[in-house]
This record gives sequence, C-alpha cells and structure tokens, in this order.
Amino acid sequence: MSGPLDGVRVLELAHVMAGPVCGLMLSDMGAEVVKVERLPGGDATRGFLPPDVEGESAAFMMMNRGKRGIAVDLRSGEGVAVVRRLASHADVLIENFRVGTMEQIGLGWEALSEDNARLIYCQITGFGRTGPLAKQGGFDLIAQGYSGLMSVTGEAEGSAPMKVGAPVTDITAGILAAYGVVCALLERGRTGRGQLVDTSLFEAGIAQTYWQSAIALATGTSPGAMGSAHPLTAPYQSFRTSDGWVNVGASNEATWTRLTDALGRSELRSDPRFADNASRMGHLEELVGALTPSFAMRSTDEWIAALGEAGVPVGPVASIGEMLNHPQTIAREMVVEVEHTRLGPVRSLGSPVKLSGNRSDRVRTGAPLLGEHTRAVLLEAGWSEQELGALVASGSVYAP
Repeated sequence: MSGPLDGVRVLELAHVMAGPVCGLMLSDMGAEVVKVERLPGGDATRGFLPPDVEGESAAFMMMNRGKRGIAVDLRSGEGVAVVRRLASHADVLIENFRVGTMEQIGLGWEALSEDNARLIYCQITGFGRTGPLAKQGGFDLIAQGYSGLMSVTGEAEGSAPMKVGAPVTDITAGILAAYGVVCALLERGRTGRGQLVDTSLFEAGIAQTYWQSAIALATGTSPGAMGSAHPLTAPYQSFRTSDGWVNVGASNEATWTRLTDALGRSELRSDPRFADNASRMGHLEELVGALTPSFAMRSTDEWIAALGEAGVPVGPVASIGEMLNHPQTIAREMVVEVEHTRLGPVRSLGSPVKLSGNRSDRVRTGAPLLGEHTRAVLLEAGWSEQELGALVASGSVYAP
C-alpha cells in the first residue's frame, strides 16, 4: 500500500515501546519497517503476559502491527554482520538501547554511517546522548519523575506522587523520533546525506510541561499537582455528578457566562472572587466549592446534554472500554482489524494521522511471529539459500 513514505526502508532494532512507537508511526505512513528481534526470545513485550490472545502477547501485537520481523543473535559476529549488511542498504535505523550498547557491538552511528552515508540513524535513550545522565537507562516512570511530570500529576500539592497513567514519555519519545526521522529524510533530499536523530524519554517528558514550565520560568515558583484542574484557567476540570464525573472547560469569559447560566448560578458572576479568570484562579478552592453542589444535582449524561446545548465544552470521564466503543472512535477508524498469521483477524488501534492524498493510514498487517520474515527479508537482500541455511544452522538467525 502506497503512502508518503512508500519506498523508505526502515530497520527497527528497538524493543518494548519508544522505538517500536517510532517504527509504528513510520509504517502507518507507508515505510517498509523490518523489526530486528534479538535472540533468544525476541522483544521483551512477547513475554508481557497476560493479556494474550491464544498465547500471543496483546502488548507485542499492539506495538508491532504493520511490520515484518526477523530474528538475529546480536551476540554473534555473524548476527551483527547480518544487521550491518542490511543497514548498508536501509534508509533509516531505529534503536533504543542504552547509550554505548550499539557501539560496543559495532552497530553504532559512526560505524554504520561509514557504510551508508545516506543512513538516518535514530537513537532513543533515557536521557539523550550527552549530559551527566547520558549513560543511565530509560524507563517511563523514572523519566516522568526527572522531567517534573509527577510533581504536577495527582490530587493536590502534598499528596503522594502519581505518574501519568499511560507511559507518556515512552509514547511521546517515539512520536518525536518519527518526527525527527521525517525531518532528516526531508533534509537528505536536499543534501544527499543522512544524519543522527537523537531524542529521549527525559526530553519527551519535559515537552509535556509547556504550561507548567511557563509558570516556573516567569515566576520562579514551581507549580504543583492540581488534580484535573488547569494551572492557568478556571473552571477547567472534573466535577462529580449524581452518577459519576463530568469534565467542564469554561476557559474564558464567554464560556464562564454560559456555564453559570446553564447551572442557574448567574449570581456567581457578580461575586468579586469570580469576577475574572485571575480572580477565579486565586480563589479556585472556593470556586469549586460553589459549583460542586450544582453538578451533583444531575447525572453526567444530563449535564453533557445541557452544557453542550449551551455551548460549554463538556465531556465524560470515559473508561478505556467506553472509549474503544464510542461512535467517534469507530468513525475515526481508531479501532481496526489486522490480519495476524496465526490468529487471523485481531483488533488493534489505528493510525492517529489521516492524510487526504492517500490511504496510507489504513493498517496493513498484524504483528509478525518471531522470525516470521527472516527468510524472505534476507533472500530479498541478496543472501543465497546456502548462505541463509548456514546462518540458521549456526543459530545466528532464526527462520521458522
């Protein structure tokens, strides 16, 4: 299936999440992504069980749809030589190992760029290639702490630390890496040369703190956790209803007026504590206390209908299951079926980017079995049947 990255060959020597997210984004836009899994065992997410579908890891299948897969023993010289030969004809290589790991086995940026000056080498690490923490491993929880995200996540200042529920630094690092790769491809079109793309979980976490960093840089004071509330505008948060919760975004004077009218609380606008946004932010606890009893009088669905009709941004606090089954999710093709070699049709998340000029956003295939495409990929790359047989016999590659 064609797409804007049709013809771009990507080697993904990445595991678990950040690197595979990058490969996933590129694959969705038409790139041919070959996932290189280490032997023995392959990507660690193959062992993230449960949940599984008939023994196949749901986590692995989610992150690796649309890719072909080969399995290589990177502890052997023959295995490293296989990857180096493939990289010599690749457009992009993605890796997310600890800084120095790929260099130690002869697959670092300097070595591979000597073989292939057009190669775009994408390295995702915990903290980047430079600085005092460069050699520290990368984990989402640790990056969320270092980046300040955990200090602004949770119910209130002084409450126990809480991370963002999703592995947001892993996912964001993968998306930033894909963005960097596409930028490098664009520049290569002008210069003819590849380059190193360097990003990290740490920087991905920092990039999530634009509002909070703006406050700290302007005032010298670090903001703290505010639950679902916004650090710059109010009321902009969740309120308990008679049967659950509702999110309300009255982030300017127009929506504040509409909200108070819909609640039947127009008198709040004449209260000097709530006269403008600065006043409301300065008296946020009193504001929430004044609004909470009103929201408790009706159900979530009733408030969504009433506030929506009044022109106030409003929505539910949906569960993941509710989100997956919502008509908007379905309409945007964010739940798709992909064809898995062993399982047949498997449901997965679709591409979050749609392009009007093509249908590259349609997911093509499911995640590969371990080593599923080793034979095909190596034969296409020029290995003979005899050479491939020797590699399989030595254990340097796995080709079921």
